[in-house]
Amino acid sequence: MNDKGESILRRAKERGAVVLGFGISNVPLVGFLQERGIAVEVRDGKERGKLAEKVDLDSYEERGVRFICGGGYLDDIPASVIFRTPGIRPDAGGIPDALARGAILTSEMELFYALTPSYKIAVTGSDGKTTTTTLIHKLTSALASRTGAKAVLGGNIGAPLLPRVCELSPGDFAVTELSSFQLMTMKDAPETAVITNITPNHLNWHTGMEEYTNAKLNVIGTGCRRAVLNYNNAATRLAAVRTDADVIWFSSAAVPDDGRTAIRLDGKDIVLRRDGHVLPLLSRDDIKLPGTHNVENYMAALGAVLDLFPLEDITAAALDLARSFGGVEHRLEYVRTKDGISFYNGSIDSTPTRTAAALSALPTNRIVLIAGGYDKHIPMEPLGEAVLTHGGILRVILTGATAGLISSAFRAVGVPADMYEIFPDFRDAVLAAFDAARSLGADTVLLSPACASFDAFSNFEERGNYFKSIVREL
Repeated sequence: MNDKGESILRRAKERGAVVLGFGISNVPLVGFLQERGIAVEVRDGKERGKLAEKVDLDSYEERGVRFICGGGYLDDIPASVIFRTPGIRPDAGGIPDALARGAILTSEMELFYALTPSYKIAVTGSDGKTTTTTLIHKLTSALASRTGAKAVLGGNIGAPLLPRVCELSPGDFAVTELSSFQLMTMKDAPETAVITNITPNHLNWHTGMEEYTNAKLNVIGTGCRRAVLNYNNAATRLAAVRTDADVIWFSSAAVPDDGRTAIRLDGKDIVLRRDGHVLPLLSRDDIKLPGTHNVENYMAALGAVLDLFPLEDITAAALDLARSFGGVEHRLEYVRTKDGISFYNGSIDSTPTRTAAALSALPTNRIVLIAGGYDKHIPMEPLGEAVLTHGGILRVILTGATAGLISSAFRAVGVPADMYEIFPDFRDAVLAAFDAARSLGADTVLLSPACASFDAFSNFEERGNYFKSIVREL
């Protein structure tokens, strides 16, 4: 294991550990720390009774864990090693005061990065990162297995990786999806970093677009050797000057020859341009996932594994994957066809750009769109522009906390008033979408909310599963 990670654990054993937030990643973190003889205090904003509904607190207390729950849980934090859950800002409550008194601020993912001997590949971005991360993991798993190595998947996707750190060797691969929340305080970058794009997102949590962008760019900081960047996105294109890593461009549009390696489209072929040579990698016709955005996801994934394995092995594995992989759940996921109307679940689409990408993947469909949800303080005018540009949107059913905000944005960009309706209740919205599709002759009902789910659901998975259950009952 790495010296830096061991140093963090030694400091935690001396001073104790404070775990802020007792959710998916921090529950196994507590066990990991206790196994190493570290005293643990857990602080969570939920009241004890609410927290106990999901976790057996008594069993943890029997093992010596101390709990501070509810209001004031961030007050008077000791000068220990603080493990922050991603949803808590690093400047929240008493964290700055604790740091001034000598505390160390880290996280479960940062500790994993500091401890693991494996080769790290990380993906971040506003859109497309989960599919891209999944593609990279599937490719590295297939390719690494040929030499007896393995690839694990974690971060903002999959299971927490810290409990598995002792399983990993230098020849293995850790493929991680990292959010801006996780990256806010990360000081060590992966050897290979992918940024799919950077567009407005989470502006209800970040102080503004500058902080959000800077958090994302931590992924190409100290330790990064290769940065796979989207040339077609202004923010990621500019990111090339912020890193000493070798840059690999990817884009479905043209990429000027600046001497850097590029993965781009040449007709229907994804090709590699390097050192004056152009080599075919994969045909877009072989990609089962619809939409140009998914072609770009494959480009990013190919860039991530480039040079880590023989090129002929990469192209063979990519072809097998492209022909078989049907996508990640909740991402333009086909649910069923009822009365000639196909239902698609895109609950992951939590920004207007994601919804625009989903619509672009269905260019000839006649669509009733369901949108709306939690307000992340993102401008909604781009959603209206995407609706107008598509040309096949027959009705938009708005729901959730942002329904009024979206309708105002629609008026501002000229979406006709008779194209959209508001149904505050989610179930009513789905049923109204089905009725509208039948009356208007639509062939598709698409849930692509352009907003987060937290106004009515715990997460996008819960929203997507509820949508699917309603559709299956029709």
